[in-house]
Amino acid sequence: MTASFGTRLDEVFVRSGRLCVGIDPHRFLLEAWGLPDTAAGAGAFGLAVVEAAAGRAGIVKPQVAFFERFGSAGYIALEGVLAAARDAGLLVIGDAKRGEIGTSMEGYAEAWLTPGSPLEVDALTVNPYLGFGSLQPALELAEQHGKGVFVLTATSNPEGRDVQRAEDGAGLTVAASMLDEIDHWNARHHPGSTGSIGAVIGATLRLEEFGLTAVPPTTTIPILAPGFGHQGASVADLGSIYGDLAPGVIVSESRSILAAGPSGIADAVERSVAAVRSARG
Repeated sequence: MTASFGTRLDEVFVRSGRLCVGIDPHRFLLEAWGLPDTAAGAGAFGLAVVEAAAGRAGIVKPQVAFFERFGSAGYIALEGVLAAARDAGLLVIGDAKRGEIGTSMEGYAEAWLTPGSPLEVDALTVNPYLGFGSLQPALELAEQHGKGVFVLTATSNPEGRDVQRAEDGAGLTVAASMLDEIDHWNARHHPGSTGSIGAVIGATLRLEEFGLTAVPPTTTIPILAPGFGHQGASVADLGSIYGDLAPGVIVSESRSILAAGPSGIADAVERSVAAVRSARG
């Protein structure tokens, strides 16, 4: 029987810590690394990040958009990066933010969460703003195959805040409602253990402004936490930022590590891993 994503995530936390290294081949980073702004350049960049992370960190997160901009060649490059990350024993979160309804959502889920798929990842970010119920095909397929899903819940962009902080008829913010749905799903499917469905909650936010501190979760929810490093959040403040959600936090860092370049990235990963371990005590 395939272990759940939550179980595998717990194992990674113990073995390698909570750092997630972003794989974001921005145009300016490719230039700084001496790589061409092409699919081949993005692929070489991704493989170098995987090599630096392997044996140091336990989680990587390719940003799909930076590969997709090169069309089919970009996806071929991404497939190579994903395969290398799996072979290196890394837990892979595909940052694709997919959101659809019905069979279209099912198609996205099959592409990213089916074992043996060229785009197979361990977990996928999804957009719930067609309604949490629209995610059902992805949630069910993830459970079937021991995969994870990270639901966009509270983000740092100003436009998102207006939607996510709006209140529903029950007095919950939209963000809090999403977190509540995640908590209930995990309680049904993984009682007493870390859930396989998580939330994306930015580290630069004040969670109380989004209504996310009003009701403590009943389960350990995986929290994908962008915003550390370059964007300004400090791992030393992880506990005060996330409160009751802190046990499930995955510290996501991208540019603060990638800026070290091909010759310095391995050392940068090691420093970040140590800083995150220290923050967790």
